[in-house]
Amino acid sequence: MTVRIDELDRKILGEMQRDAAQSLDEIARAVGSSKTPVWNRIRKLREAGVIRQQTVLLDAEALGLEACFFVLIRTSEHDAGWQLRFLRTLRERPEVMEAHRLAGDVDYILKVRVANARAYDVFYQALISEVSIHTVTALLSMEEIKSTTALPV
Repeated sequence: MTVRIDELDRKILGEMQRDAAQSLDEIARAVGSSKTPVWNRIRKLREAGVIRQQTVLLDAEALGLEACFFVLIRTSEHDAGWQLRFLRTLRERPEVMEAHRLAGDVDYILKVRVANARAYDVFYQALISEVSIHTVTALLSMEEIKSTTALPV
């Protein structure tokens, strides 16, 4: 379903992405509107599925999850049964922050957050015990230069 989003909606979405804990009054003031129209627009955006959920962003390093690995996976199996097992395994692993199926030489890329290399190895051993994988390449991120959940509205 396509929903029409005007400039005020974009401003509201921008404010909510910046800090969803703001009160309606704060959002309304920031976007130059009043509380009731802002509330109605937020409700419509939720009903249309534009706003999926509100959540809290945690600091991974403050929680001891200092290592971020990008895991490149190539598989020689592409049947539905393998894919179901693989997707179920990824969804059950809290270390997997993101998973994408790719076009090109690599079939999947995962973003994995763990405490250290030893914790990554535990994750890796669990993954390959669940599903057959042709090759796995793990790339350790040395520095996070930019990370955002905000979409360009």
